[in-house]
Amino acid sequence: MPLLLRGGSLFRLYGCGCGLPSANFSPSKLALIRLSLMMAETRATYSRRAASKNTDIKKDDEHVLEKEDVAESKLEIEQLRNDPDRLQSMTVKELREITRMMGIPVKGNKKDLVSALMDSLGKVGTSSVEKIGVSDVPSKRKGASVVVEQNIESSEVISETPSKRSRAKNKGTAEESSGANVKQSKTSVQKKKLVVQGASVDHEEPWTVLVHKKPQPAWIPYNPKVMRSPSLSKDTKALKILSWNVNGLKALLKSRGFSIHQLAQREDFDILCLQETKMQEKDVEVIKEGLLEGYTHSFWTCSVSKLGYSGTAIISRVKPLSIKYGLGVPDHDTEGRVVTVEFNDFYLLTAYVPNSGDGLKRLTYRVTEWDPSLGNYMKDLEKSKPVILTGDLNCAHQEIDIHDPAGNRRSAGFTIEERESFETNFLSKGFVDTFRKQHPNVVGYSYWGYRHNARKTNKGWRLDYFLVSESIAERVHDSYIIPDISASDHSPLGLVLKL
Repeated sequence: MPLLLRGGSLFRLYGCGCGLPSANFSPSKLALIRLSLMMAETRATYSRRAASKNTDIKKDDEHVLEKEDVAESKLEIEQLRNDPDRLQSMTVKELREITRMMGIPVKGNKKDLVSALMDSLGKVGTSSVEKIGVSDVPSKRKGASVVVEQNIESSEVISETPSKRSRAKNKGTAEESSGANVKQSKTSVQKKKLVVQGASVDHEEPWTVLVHKKPQPAWIPYNPKVMRSPSLSKDTKALKILSWNVNGLKALLKSRGFSIHQLAQREDFDILCLQETKMQEKDVEVIKEGLLEGYTHSFWTCSVSKLGYSGTAIISRVKPLSIKYGLGVPDHDTEGRVVTVEFNDFYLLTAYVPNSGDGLKRLTYRVTEWDPSLGNYMKDLEKSKPVILTGDLNCAHQEIDIHDPAGNRRSAGFTIEERESFETNFLSKGFVDTFRKQHPNVVGYSYWGYRHNARKTNKGWRLDYFLVSESIAERVHDSYIIPDISASDHSPLGLVLKL
C-alpha cells in the first residue's frame, strides 16, 4: 500500500485510525508493513531533528559570516581611506556597493560617486562607520543637516564636498547638496563639524561653510579665527593696513550700525584705505573732522564727472612722504578711483577699479585701457621702491574666488577677459596676491550681493585684494578678511607688513 509523508507525519492511502484492513493481508505481510511504518516514522523524526540542527548551524554560520563581512568591510574602508586614489580605478558597480556599505545616499555617475566617497573617506574612521550607518541617521525634513564630529590635524584638508547640481541638467532626479561647516580650535588637533547632507549654513558664521558649485578636494572654507597669523611680538616693527569698500560712507556712518571708529578700536590699524565712498568734495571736510581720532592724515579723491559716485580715500596716523591722486591719465582720473601715498619703505595705492557694468558695457574700456594703465603706473613706481595695491579690484581671479563659476562666465567681474587682464597686468608683472599666497586652498569671499540673501548663504565673490611687489612678499606677516563686519556688501580686509 502506498504511503505518503506529509508535514513529517505518516498517512495511509486507505483506511484510518491505527490499523489497516487486516482481512486483505496475511499475518506475515501485515507484520512487514507495520515494521516498515515504524522505520519510516523513525526516519521522519531523525530528519526533523537533523533539519532543526542544520538550521541552528546555518544561523550560527550566518552570524559568523556577518561578523566577518563587517570586519572585512571596515578593513576595506580603512584601506580606501589610506589610499583614496584606488576609487578612480573601481567600476561604478563597485563604487555603488561601497556607498551602500558606508550609508552614503548618493546617485549619479562615476564622478559623483567618487566625489561623495572622497568626502566621506576624509571623515570616516573606525567609530564613524558605526556612528553614521543608514539606520543610525535620523529622518530629517528637507534642508536639515546631519552633523558628524571628527578630529583631524590642523594641516589636513577637507575633501571635496558634493554640491547642488543644476536642475536644468538633472531633470527628473533629486538634487543633491552638501556643505562643510568647519569649526576649528587653535590646537594642533582640531574638532571640525562637517555638514554631510543638506545645504545648511551657520547663520552666525556663514563664511565658515564651504559654499561652492564646483569645489576641489583640497578646498576648505575660510575661518579667520584659526587662520589668522599669530600676533607679532612688541619688539617687531610692523604696519597694519586695512582696506574697505564701504559702498557709501555717509550711509555707513548714519544707519548701518557699525562705525569706522569701532573698526579702529577693534583692529588698531595704522592706515585705512576706503573705496566707493560716494563723497562729493564739498562734504569731505565735514566728514574728516569727526571720522577718526588720532588719524590726522587723510587724503580723499571724489568723482567730478558723476557726483555721488565712486571715490577713494586713505586715512593714516603715519605721515606719508608724498601724495598723488589718479593715474596721471585725464581719461581715467575724473571718477576719483585712485589715491597713492608714499612712505619710507613702499608706495601704497587704494583703487576702485571700474566695474564692467550691466551688459558688460565698460568691459572693453576696463581691459584695454584702465587695467593696463594701472599696471604700468605701478611698475613705474616700483622703479624707486616696492608697491602695495589694495582695494576693490572688481575681479574674481580664479574659480576658487567665486561660489558659482559656471553660472557667472559672462558676469561682470568674472569674464575670461577680466581674469586674463588681471593676470597680465598685475600678477604677470610680479605683483603677489597676498591672501592667495597665504591661503592657496581657502575659499574666502569679500563681497556678497544684497540680492537673494547672498551673505547669509555665503554665496560670495573675492573681489578685494592686497597685491604687493614680489620684493616685499616675504615681509607680509598676515593677509586676511574680516567677514563678520557686514555694514557694507564688502567686508574689510587687512595686511600686516613687517618693516
